[in-house]
Amino acid sequence: MSGARRKARRRAVEVLYESEVRATSVEDVIGRRRAQPEPPINEFTESLARSVDERRERIDELLNTYAIGWTLERMPVVDRNILRMGAYELLWADDIPDGVAIAEAVGVAKELSTDESPNFISGLLSRLMENKSTLSL
Repeated sequence: MSGARRKARRRAVEVLYESEVRATSVEDVIGRRRAQPEPPINEFTESLARSVDERRERIDELLNTYAIGWTLERMPVVDRNILRMGAYELLWADDIPDGVAIAEAVGVAKELSTDESPNFISGLLSRLMENKSTLSL
């Protein structure tokens, strides 16, 4: 996948993160980002952040169910939002192959989070992928 897509995904995670830590809507964050010339926010970033936000309740239920030994609340905020993005792309973005959805989430984790996060994120998203056919979306 192109570097531009990875950057757009990272920015989508940043939008989701900012929305959560500021307790404001994703739309407010997108509006604020649009008002700033740098860094520019692109359509893919906006669409991805909105799509994750729209399904956040179901995504969070699934992450809580499949995170072994962890609750969503105990996860670092950045990891939680990378997982939300990865779960969305894995389960609802039909144009993104499963392996790419997981690899991209892991790649963003390598850029934004701790050394342990990529393996944790890969493991949790892989469990979702293995159970994908039985999940009610």
